[in-house]
Amino acid sequence: MTLLTVAGLHVRGPEGRDLVSDVSFTLDAGERLGLIGESGSGKSMTALAIMGLTPPGMTVSGSVVFDAPSLDRSLDRSLDRTEVVGAGERRLTSLRGRATSTVFQEPLTALDPLMRVGRQVAEPLRRRRGLRGRALRAAVTAALEEVRLADPERIARAYPHEISGGQRQRVAIAMAIACDPALLIADEPTTALDVTVQADVLALLDGLVEERGMALLFISHDLAVVSRIAERVIVLKDGAAVESGSAGDVVNAPRHPYTRDLVGSARRLDGALDGALDGAIDWRTP
Repeated sequence: MTLLTVAGLHVRGPEGRDLVSDVSFTLDAGERLGLIGESGSGKSMTALAIMGLTPPGMTVSGSVVFDAPSLDRSLDRSLDRTEVVGAGERRLTSLRGRATSTVFQEPLTALDPLMRVGRQVAEPLRRRRGLRGRALRAAVTAALEEVRLADPERIARAYPHEISGGQRQRVAIAMAIACDPALLIADEPTTALDVTVQADVLALLDGLVEERGMALLFISHDLAVVSRIAERVIVLKDGAAVESGSAGDVVNAPRHPYTRDLVGSARRLDGALDGALDGAIDWRTP
């Protein structure tokens, strides 16, 4: 079943410059797609447009359609199919958390520095699943345990600055998957982490997506990382898609010069990591 259909997506900045130009793709339920490109390539702006979260002053055109059953059976079934472009905030709010959720690059800025971690994890559980009291506290503990955080009670009492970067990103993942979204968008989720922690977080995401049967849109500038977790890849440059295909085909037989540069950089990085990202694609494959 096709979960997400992006057709002719354009995002134009307030100065009139095209930030995303005619990007189109589909994503099936349970599928893993990687968006890759350097800074300014349009990959994060594409993700924001999919969520209906583009900054003020941006002009979005084209089509972004979610077709995902709502978790709230009291809602009209017409909400199962949502056109994001042009939708009102109420409609978009009903979509976020249920159909899709996002893990951002820097958890220290994504999390509220003045709110204890447990309360932040509790908020989507309270709003979307209606949990209260003891049931809510138990669900928070279970969510933190699921992302492999030791001593979840201590983590729940802590403020974001009192835990490590890797722990913060695990908290952000727990919040994102709390309502069992059909699609998880991971926007550079490991860039701010050191190599060893990066590998652990990637393994965690890989396992959670597999166990829950979620679709994954994984965004990164690092082809070595994307090729580890995504089945299919779209390469963006200056806001436009220049190449797409299976991860293996794009890595081992890149057609566009820009993609060949990315592959060369990823090969050098893969050698420098010296096995820290064990399980990344084998560059020796003919």
